[in-house]
Amino acid sequence: MRKLLLTVALGAALAACSGHDQSTAQGEGNDAFQAKLQQQLLDAKAGSVIEIPAGHYHLNRGLSLRTDGVTIRGAGKDKTVLSFKGQVVGPEGLLVNASDFTIENLSLEDTKGDALKINQGKNITIRGVRVAWTDGPKTTNGAYGLYPVKTENVLIEDSSVTGASDAGIYVGQSKNIVVRRNRAEQNVAGIEIENSIDADVYDNVATGNTGGILVFNMPNLSQAGKATRVFKNQVNANNLDNFAAKGAAVASVPAGSGVVVNSNDKVEIFDNDIADHRTANVIISSYFSTNYYNTKGVAADYNPYPKGIFVYGNRFKGGGESPDGMKLKVLKSAVYGMSGRFPDVLWDGYADTKHGPVGANDRICIAGANGVLNADGPNDYKNPSTDTKPYECTLPKLPPVVLDAAKS
Repeated sequence: MRKLLLTVALGAALAACSGHDQSTAQGEGNDAFQAKLQQQLLDAKAGSVIEIPAGHYHLNRGLSLRTDGVTIRGAGKDKTVLSFKGQVVGPEGLLVNASDFTIENLSLEDTKGDALKINQGKNITIRGVRVAWTDGPKTTNGAYGLYPVKTENVLIEDSSVTGASDAGIYVGQSKNIVVRRNRAEQNVAGIEIENSIDADVYDNVATGNTGGILVFNMPNLSQAGKATRVFKNQVNANNLDNFAAKGAAVASVPAGSGVVVNSNDKVEIFDNDIADHRTANVIISSYFSTNYYNTKGVAADYNPYPKGIFVYGNRFKGGGESPDGMKLKVLKSAVYGMSGRFPDVLWDGYADTKHGPVGANDRICIAGANGVLNADGPNDYKNPSTDTKPYECTLPKLPPVVLDAAKS
């Protein structure tokens, strides 16, 4: 189908904000721009390209798109800025319920809730998108920056998120995912893969968050997560105090967490630079350590334990000197002394013992770290172990994620 090119016609009222000086549209100009953009989203057809010129535009209500095959394109993430400061309608900045969707080269600022949510679509590309809450980290900021959920064949690249009160870059309950060359800073979770299958997370920078990169598997969702590779990332100094809303799953993430695996299966962490996390550079934990507030209970088929975790070939530096939370502080002092520090890898010690010995491919295998601490969470940290022999093993390597040719 021949592509239709729909360029946003801003009119004379917006002439001042359509140039490269990024001057701010005012009064009726903002209203006209907002109405025109939403109408073009409503009128879009498969193949439509909605281009938004350079400018700093103020919107007071969320946008939505429900048509497959649409591209939204700005003039650059530092040139086209959609600001939702003062948003009064809609929980998201942009809500997309569509497949074959691309958004690129623009910024979304100060949304009331999630900045960009994409629900139940296939073939999703997010490229060169900047999301920020400009007043800094606050619990009242939107929970998620870039937020594909229940999607398939997802590419997030060359983007950045700052200030999300849950996760900056989050992919949930999805399949076939690549997250690469992004930057996440001053979020609770920098990058999070949750209840997703087949994800590659690489060449990203996660710094200054509460936790750098998270791979979680939570109960009562549409699918269990497995098969995530975290590699070639820069994960440094994620020591920000946790500012998540009370009861959120990430509210239990200790400040100073580098890469965190919680209740997920078949996770590879390799060839990363991971440094200077005051709790631990790598944390491996179960659902029982989350303190996640859940009124529904846990589904009978939910697996709360991390299985098949392989940590190898990383470059670690520093960390572990001042863990977050009184229990971890006491544990650190009891095992390593007041001036000591946790090793690179901290495991909460919860393991599935109800189904016999742990299978060979369900083990936790660790190589190249300066130590492992089994915190003995099931016994309230009473009998921690520093023995590294149980982790001297290898696991089968996961295959690379292959996206549709049009996206790779």
